[in-house]
Amino acid sequence: MQKKSVVVVGMLILIALALAGCSLAGSAAYTLAPMEEMPPDVQAAPEVVSDAYRFAVANPDVLTQLPCYCGCGAMGHTSNYSCYVADENADGSLVFEEHALGCSICVDITQDAMRMLDEGKAMPEIRAYIDQTYSAFGPSNMP
Repeated sequence: MQKKSVVVVGMLILIALALAGCSLAGSAAYTLAPMEEMPPDVQAAPEVVSDAYRFAVANPDVLTQLPCYCGCGAMGHTSNYSCYVADENADGSLVFEEHALGCSICVDITQDAMRMLDEGKAMPEIRAYIDQTYSAFGPSNMP
């Protein structure tokens, strides 16, 4: 009977460790702004788009370092962040840009940045990848 107890306890420990490993594997290297802080159009968008907006709001320091290559520089956008946020009001609230709701290049650039941050990549490597991958689509909106 003692051997069965030891085996059962051992199995429970292994299951607990496996579950703990699974929860750690899904953790991101960044945060997302709460969905309830997003405007209705963003909340109704596909998850990949709403996650990009949520990432932009919570991580402006990342996206202001990355260009966009969809041609939005002609609209006055100065980085990938500009595709999501147009301005900040005096009270600190954001004025959202609707452009990325319908632009897959903007969202793809953001999703690539999110993935690469999860992979532990540094900003210079992320920027180089974005430039190399997306420059064929149009001009950069930043130097």
